[in-house]
Amino acid sequence: MSAKAPVVALTSGEPAGIGPELCVALARERFRARVVAIGDRELLKGFPHIEHVQLQRASVPGKLDPANARYVLAILDRAVRGCLEGEFDAMVTAPVQKSVINDAGIAFTGHTEYLAERAQAEHVVMMLVGGGLRVALATTHLPLRDVPNAITGETLAKTLRVLDADLRRRFRIARPRVLVAGLNPHGGESGHLGREDAEIIAPAIAAAAAAGIAASGPIPADTLFVPERLKGADCVLAMYHDQGLPVLKFASFGRGVNVTLGLPFVRTSVDHGTALDLAGTGRADPGSLIEAMKLAIELASPA
Repeated sequence: MSAKAPVVALTSGEPAGIGPELCVALARERFRARVVAIGDRELLKGFPHIEHVQLQRASVPGKLDPANARYVLAILDRAVRGCLEGEFDAMVTAPVQKSVINDAGIAFTGHTEYLAERAQAEHVVMMLVGGGLRVALATTHLPLRDVPNAITGETLAKTLRVLDADLRRRFRIARPRVLVAGLNPHGGESGHLGREDAEIIAPAIAAAAAAGIAASGPIPADTLFVPERLKGADCVLAMYHDQGLPVLKFASFGRGVNVTLGLPFVRTSVDHGTALDLAGTGRADPGSLIEAMKLAIELASPA
């Protein structure tokens, strides 16, 4: 990447949601970057730099249409291609609606997984930033009943390596300190409430520490997020989505940023969904998208 101001791709997301109007609102902000919005030009009127991608069918605010699912993915594909080829230094994504993409017959579990596949990234980590916190996830969009089986020593080792590497490389933290949550109440209560903490999570943390990663735990989640403990940490690794994110969203909702670690490029996003009930009303708050853009520019700029 050159020393010039970065070029950032902004994907406009689900056309029936608030994404397009948030992008238009973003055009009123000033950033130390060139921002290129990607989407149908009719939805992005007023944005100074647009890469046009044609809607499959005219969009109605608040009304999902599976006919536009491939349009949503085409926007993402264009941004990924530009990032991989060096045309863009980062990408920022407005929200998509997973359900309507699946209704169109396309298997889709979320931005994070889709971008990992398109970028051929070996292992990616979802991390939310906001309210003075960084919270990463060992598992992402899974039913709760599937979480314990998805937590293995191998996947935790990969997650901790990606966390350590990108906190150093992207966030420029010389020696990142990571607090790792346990899975079960009270850390498993000596095996009476589950054995994953002692048999899977603790050995993975010990192996990471032996490899030079400053990880500690497992720490019972009900006492992990106390201020005294967080003072000495750069990031928390939660075991599942709703273990870590309620705390972060309480601290920062509407201003939080989703960051995908482990990709060969910078990607940030909002901390909320498509808000179909707000689409077209003019009442959607662009705060999270503004923060996502600011962070993307910071992470993509030369040190």
